[in-house]
Amino acid sequence: MGQALSMDLRRRLLTAIDDGMSCRAAAARFGVAPSTAIRWHDQRRTTGTFAPKPQGGDTRSRRIEERRAEILAVLEARKDISLEELRLALMDLDLHVSVAGLDRFFIRHGMTRKKRLS
Repeated sequence: MGQALSMDLRRRLLTAIDDGMSCRAAAARFGVAPSTAIRWHDQRRTTGTFAPKPQGGDTRSRRIEERRAEILAVLEARKDISLEELRLALMDLDLHVSVAGLDRFFIRHGMTRKKRLS
């Protein structure tokens, strides 16, 4: 994923638009796509800021976190359950999650799934 363009470039482009230049002309002058100039102008008009939006990050863990109690209840009922078995049990509760998603869930909560000898 690319990096956001600088605030200086954004500010200069939007100043040019404020001074009467069209979005397309300002985009050509500063070497960005016309759609970029239009988006920045619209973003400033609607939100009041033209700062770049956050990129990347976790966007789906909230779905799993909302059902944390159910996941932990299944885990408590069967302590020796594998992640794949847990995933299948959660499918019965209408929660579709991957094994990797479950692994990240346990890492976030500091829970280890490693089986140890008594």
